[in-house]
Amino acid sequence: MEKTPRSDVENRSAPDSAGIGSKTYGTVSADRQKEMSGLEFVQGLVDGTLPLNMIAQTLGYDVTEAVSGRVVVTVEPSDAHLNPSGTVHGGLVATLLDSCMGLAVQSTLEKGLGQTTVEFKITLIRPITPQTGPIKAEGVVLNRGRRIGTAEGRLTDGEGRLLAHGTTTCLIFQS
Repeated sequence: MEKTPRSDVENRSAPDSAGIGSKTYGTVSADRQKEMSGLEFVQGLVDGTLPLNMIAQTLGYDVTEAVSGRVVVTVEPSDAHLNPSGTVHGGLVATLLDSCMGLAVQSTLEKGLGQTTVEFKITLIRPITPQTGPIKAEGVVLNRGRRIGTAEGRLTDGEGRLLAHGTTTCLIFQS
């Protein structure tokens, strides 16, 4: 079911081929974001009441779980994600880990606060191919201060094997 567009949310429908169901894509206005806690915002991405960002549509990933300090992002790798060597491009891995870790920090913020990634580091452990099947990136907050939040992320396959991991530092600011 497609969500009804609101003046403070720019929505675009997901194509049927996206595989994410009835999620919408676009941006949430800064004014609307200020009205929500970080957890309310991230949970809106999970339940589809808020649109996912456009890169989620481009790469075919979804935000599937959110509690305070923990966020899960999932995708099923396809041929569209491959690098010239025939394995999943590290950019997909970086995007998934950056997203889950940043959103984990976001999920701890009060109304009127925002965050942005200052730096992140990832380590690729195993090759990923379309035959790997669905993969899950889980971000967990390590520390949340007044101005800086840190988180770690783990990318695993359906059998729980570690494929990649990372850390992030996020700047927290008045939005």
